[in-house]
Amino acid sequence: MISKLPRLFLLLLGAVLLINLVQAHVTPLIFDESYYWHYASNMAWGYFDHPPMVAALIKAGSLLFEGELGLRLFSCLMAVGTPILLWDCISNKAKNQFVPHFFVLLFSMTLFHAYGFLMLPDTPLLFFTALFLWFYKRFLTNPGIGIAIGLGLTMAALMYSKYHAILVILFVLLSNIRLVLNPRAWLAVLIALAAYTPHLVWLFENDFIPVNYHLFERPNRAYEFNDFTLGYFLNLVVLFGLTFPWVYLALFRSRPKDLFSRALVFLTYGVLLFFLVSSIQRRIQTQWLIVICVPMALLVFEYMIHNANSRKWIYRAGIANIAILFFLRIGLVYQPLFPIVYETHGNKEWVKEVQEKAGGAPVVFENSYRLASMFGFYSGEPSFTLNNIMFRKNQYSIDNSEEKFRGKKVAYISRYVNSGDFSFEDAKGTLFYGRFIEDFESFRRLEAMVDPEGDYAIGSETGLMIYNPYPEDIPLTKIRFGITYLNSYKQVKETIPMEVRADKVGANVLKARDTTLFYFQRPVPKTSDPSYFKITLSENGLHWGLNGNNVKIR
Repeated sequence: MISKLPRLFLLLLGAVLLINLVQAHVTPLIFDESYYWHYASNMAWGYFDHPPMVAALIKAGSLLFEGELGLRLFSCLMAVGTPILLWDCISNKAKNQFVPHFFVLLFSMTLFHAYGFLMLPDTPLLFFTALFLWFYKRFLTNPGIGIAIGLGLTMAALMYSKYHAILVILFVLLSNIRLVLNPRAWLAVLIALAAYTPHLVWLFENDFIPVNYHLFERPNRAYEFNDFTLGYFLNLVVLFGLTFPWVYLALFRSRPKDLFSRALVFLTYGVLLFFLVSSIQRRIQTQWLIVICVPMALLVFEYMIHNANSRKWIYRAGIANIAILFFLRIGLVYQPLFPIVYETHGNKEWVKEVQEKAGGAPVVFENSYRLASMFGFYSGEPSFTLNNIMFRKNQYSIDNSEEKFRGKKVAYISRYVNSGDFSFEDAKGTLFYGRFIEDFESFRRLEAMVDPEGDYAIGSETGLMIYNPYPEDIPLTKIRFGITYLNSYKQVKETIPMEVRADKVGANVLKARDTTLFYFQRPVPKTSDPSYFKITLSENGLHWGLNGNNVKIR
């Protein structure tokens, strides 16, 4: 049970909840939130980019309230649940003397502050990390069956929030490796696996799409110290703002005095080291590091209690942080106060303009799940993004959105053309053109499969299988075949049309829910020394699609 909370704690917590609810209601969505709203419009046990927790929370909140508030309701509730859990994890009896310091420390953390009202996968990740540590502390002193069940369910909830959650579980385990000998710890693991099984089944049934994308298909670029490694260290500063010198000093001076504080130290340093090593390979995003805010809040607050000088400076710098963050929060709603045109600005306006110019026709965006989902939320009409070889797959690539537009007259919107039947600008001034397509017909779920271990020498004929998942045959007269060459960072360099030969003489369709065998010869690329290729298809004159996986050229 949660211990009794001080009256001042409850007053400050109530103020936080009220402010966040108002902010959630009046702030327009950012693009990622609208994308996760699209998740929630078609509930499943998994999605292209993430596990389903964020979608479940959006769906639950939207049943209670409409609009932005419904979408963000549970972010506001979790933002008050997390401080309660963290406060209850603090054993120091002197803590009641420093309630304001605790709140200033916590809400001066940049993304912790922002995720108090924004609904993103990191929002439940923060809450369930705090809940996981809360259960773990109790497990260390009283590993009863009830606590083990709670710990197991929380581990599952963590993994349902974001795949990065595995780092939380792993580093806590490494801090106390003797857990592998504890039967109750194994009970917690079994419960977690049982609760997580629906998502594991979904992954299996969907060919582990998120894993393949994040680990193997995601494009990268050459290492740049300033953007990769230096950017990583700048993110560490951004997480804590003006308090960062004293916060990291407190971390550096923290010495574990028991298994729980040892877990906090292991978790913090483990995540920091993991992403430091990762920065050698790719650019690290600030939110990937946010999980350290939970253990650091406990470590730093303990240090503040014992160190008056650091307590004074963290409190002062924290208040300055909060003042800046509140100024920016107002700017999210009132654009003139914000230093740049941000994602919350101007979306309702361009959505209304596109609705009027589309004249009732369904709207298809080229290579923009962000615009498609934002349009869908504010217009109340279905939208779709047609992803091509110059972009990447996303949730629209695997759900049934495409079916709602086939055979209809659509307004097709792109920023890659110089003319159209109409145009509009977004809040940043980016110009988009739209053209009407009378009978829109796309087949972006066609799959092109080749042997990833094959020898694709120039001039040699190789097998190519095309799987048609649709319930109708597709005439080959509607399909063009091509090959795309990529560099070592999986960046597209060129696409070349190519001829293929059907295995069966006279074959003229891709049979419904069946695989058709073709043969092709890999054409000579203009690109020097490409590292990968993928097969691509174009239907009805549309731009080349994302139909095949990257194949290493040996």
